[in-house]
Amino acid sequence: MNQPTLFQRLRPHLIAVLGLLVLAVIYFSPVLSGKTLSMPDVQQASASAREIREIAKETGIKPLWTDALFSGMPGYMIDFHYPYILVYKAVMAVVNILPNTASILFVVMLGAYILLVVLGCNPWLSVLGAAAYGLGTFGIVSLEAGHVSKLFAMGYGAGMLAGVVLALRGRYWVGAALMGFFLCMELGANHIQITYYLFMTIGLYVLIEGIALIRGGRGRQLGLGLATIVLAGALAAGSFGKRLLILNQYTKETIRGKSELTAKTTNPDGKTPTSESKGGLDKDYAFTYSYGKAETLTLLVPNVYGGGSAGGLTTDSQFYKAMTSRGVDPAAAKQMAELGAPTYWGDQPILGGPAYAGAALLFLFVLGMFVIRGPVRWWLLSAAVLMIMLAWGKNLLFFNEFLFDYLPYLNKFRAMTMALCLAQLFLAAGAALGIQTIVNEKLTLVQLKQPLLVSLGLTAGVALVLALMGGTLFSFEKPNDIDMLARYFGEAAKDFQLALISDRQSMLRSDAFRSVIFILLAAGAVWLFLTSKIKAALFYPILSAIVIFDLFAVDKRFLNNADFVPKAQVATIFEPTGADQQILQDKTLGFRVFDQTESFMESNRASYFHRSIGGYNTTRLRRYNELITYAFQPNFLNILNMLNAKYVIRPSEPDPAVPQQASTGPVALPNPEVLGAAWFVKTVQQVGSADEEMAVMKSLNPRDSAVVDKRFAPELGNLPATMDHTGSTIALTSYRPDKLIYQANAVRDGLVVFSEVYYRGNEDWQAFIDGKPAPHLRANYTLRAMHLPAGKHTIEFRFEPPLAKIGDMIDLISNVLLIALIGFVLFLEGRNRRTEPVLAPEPVLPSTPDLERSSAKTTKAKTQ
Repeated sequence: MNQPTLFQRLRPHLIAVLGLLVLAVIYFSPVLSGKTLSMPDVQQASASAREIREIAKETGIKPLWTDALFSGMPGYMIDFHYPYILVYKAVMAVVNILPNTASILFVVMLGAYILLVVLGCNPWLSVLGAAAYGLGTFGIVSLEAGHVSKLFAMGYGAGMLAGVVLALRGRYWVGAALMGFFLCMELGANHIQITYYLFMTIGLYVLIEGIALIRGGRGRQLGLGLATIVLAGALAAGSFGKRLLILNQYTKETIRGKSELTAKTTNPDGKTPTSESKGGLDKDYAFTYSYGKAETLTLLVPNVYGGGSAGGLTTDSQFYKAMTSRGVDPAAAKQMAELGAPTYWGDQPILGGPAYAGAALLFLFVLGMFVIRGPVRWWLLSAAVLMIMLAWGKNLLFFNEFLFDYLPYLNKFRAMTMALCLAQLFLAAGAALGIQTIVNEKLTLVQLKQPLLVSLGLTAGVALVLALMGGTLFSFEKPNDIDMLARYFGEAAKDFQLALISDRQSMLRSDAFRSVIFILLAAGAVWLFLTSKIKAALFYPILSAIVIFDLFAVDKRFLNNADFVPKAQVATIFEPTGADQQILQDKTLGFRVFDQTESFMESNRASYFHRSIGGYNTTRLRRYNELITYAFQPNFLNILNMLNAKYVIRPSEPDPAVPQQASTGPVALPNPEVLGAAWFVKTVQQVGSADEEMAVMKSLNPRDSAVVDKRFAPELGNLPATMDHTGSTIALTSYRPDKLIYQANAVRDGLVVFSEVYYRGNEDWQAFIDGKPAPHLRANYTLRAMHLPAGKHTIEFRFEPPLAKIGDMIDLISNVLLIALIGFVLFLEGRNRRTEPVLAPEPVLPSTPDLERSSAKTTKAKTQ
């Protein structure tokens, strides 16, 4: 008998994968006409990287430091050159050929497809599960916001899990190669939080599968599997060694590191973004986005909690009718109802859309938990539950607080709700594998009668209760409803809240009935198959269509064709205002801008055009963040002056003498008191702790004085506490973010303060006086300073982190070894080509005891 060729064995999978690509393109069909998503987070990231990219265009080299945001931070955290990440570059070159945006969804589904094939699902059911994973509403909403790295991490992470499963099932080298390849890509996606959660689920699998292997006398298989996983993991980690080394070093200096402040300091905006004890993020900040326990019902019924924070209503809504009855223009009322109505009433600050897993999918998952056998069932169930428990955050504090305090690195992450992205993977896998088990074991309706009824009760039953009684089970009120509505509708706010409550109840009721229908459709398809009224060839596409259409339709509420814009519109991230154009005429080196037109620490708009004292990045330096948090308001002008904020951008103020005057846009106000790039100080005050230093910063006049921690006493040398620097001058003469040159003329020895952020001084940032290495120190809590001897001098600062060079070497070696491992495995598989399907699943074990007993009872009854 002739063995099938490699193409013959791969053909079903190639067709399935092509189908997933087509599905992704159908969902994002506007990309075929040259449109794309604006993705706010991607725009913010591009704005922060503009300085780096502009310099790279001119010089061919990306600077390692950027001055575009937060008065300076490492450029490698925003846009860095990794010359030796060979595997990642090769794969992304292929991904980038695919239609934009659709390629992201395709990667998510492809990773899940590979995992499902490894778990034992046929191509049809692998497509069902992969599509359900990719179309999970929480992930789609994340994509609209621009969380591209999260989506890529979700996709590559699923493939990584497939490699771990294969390795522990005895396919050591194939598993190692698959795990190493996908972990390399996972690290390239650069979403450490998703990667961390994935490793938690891997830990669960190793524990559950390991116990089963040991109990079955296969401890050697476990040991070899773990050994190959570790080997592959080491190569994959090394393939991004540069990034990991630098990230580990940098994190300690950020808001995720331990603060040196110990005193209870009042934060003006009521938030405390750093922990004052163990390091990492403050719990209140980390748990800001926590999914409510009852809100988890959105997995089954999308609009239980009103959908997203804005919009979702129609002209049939009570909210719309309330507006038009009070004279609001119908067109404006329609726009407000569809795009601005605050329908979400959960306790998260803002929500783009719910985490809807799919009603039909949940039904199949519950059914799957009755029929799937072996350790994989408990892994899928426990991993899904763990991800949901993590997403509850502060709403399951005893559990999550314990993990937050004692699980290494977990306290570096915020927005724990994103764990729901991975819960979707295990729900989809459980659903697909459950159907595969029913097919493989030829289970009958009699055997599945009880599991079917229980699954229907736990899904359709709950949805029906919500549809019939949901209006009495919840309040449908959000605490800030009245305050928010009062800004638009004044004294009528209460009436509008009542209208909103009525609409929220209607949204719940209609979606609950909708979920019941989709569950009954899925159950009906299963019933038709079990009673032999339809064959597998029809059963698979029917079931897949039900699951996909269910999710597809809900996803389109939050991300649809109207969200796409021409690429040219996205390319122009921000249009310069008259204020921007005015500032851009100033060719003075190194000055910064303070933009008051919006929250300056939450936007990169100013960073797109200028060197800004603010910005948006979740990995900003801790000391700089603390300076802005605690000292900026009490000592506003002096902080602006020492940060070299030469211009303040403010909204224009209309002339009260000219009624209904149109806004002329933001204006740029010069700051005449700015201290410039560097200056000599008259006095130096030494303090013994960060608390004392911060206390001084709240009233310090940086023009005359500097405050220095005593640990820098050696760098100060024998400088007196008071100095006269009349006649001394210093000026910045050459500017590049990672290389600064100053010319100074000091009449006597003194202390120069630079308006540059101090970061790993004398290690990554090196200073030179007249070409010779010279130490520098930290002053004014965040800035650089230097003891400068009398005379004329050239001062140079260079940012040359040693880890960057070491990392390049690790990247190169590890990538070459990883490629060799993948090539070796492909060679072995080609030489030992078998007749079983590619990525053959674990052999099917005998029937489960429960179903065996059910079958035995049925046989006995028939005999009698």
